[in-house]
Amino acid sequence: MDEDEDSKLCVDELLREIYTDIGISSKAMSIMNSFDNDIFERTAAEASRLAHYNKRSTITSREIQTAVRLLLPGELAKHAVSEGTKAVTKIYDSC
Repeated sequence: MDEDEDSKLCVDELLREIYTDIGISSKAMSIMNSFDNDIFERTAAEASRLAHYNKRSTITSREIQTAVRLLLPGELAKHAVSEGTKAVTKIYDSC
């Protein structure tokens, strides 16, 4: 399974969890996948620039969070950082 398929499964599972009676068309899934990839690439590029600017060779959660705050507007950035932090905590707690 490639990363695109992984992403599609994740979006589909999340949708089923939140909206039990709604599905997603393949075209809508393709749009969501493109959006996910675009945001990921922009965040990674911005985090890389921040690490380089600070003379660091490793991207940390600090660079990722700062990149998200620079890329997304106001409340959306706050929500994204909060949910991202919760997701990472959940993953670490399950190990």
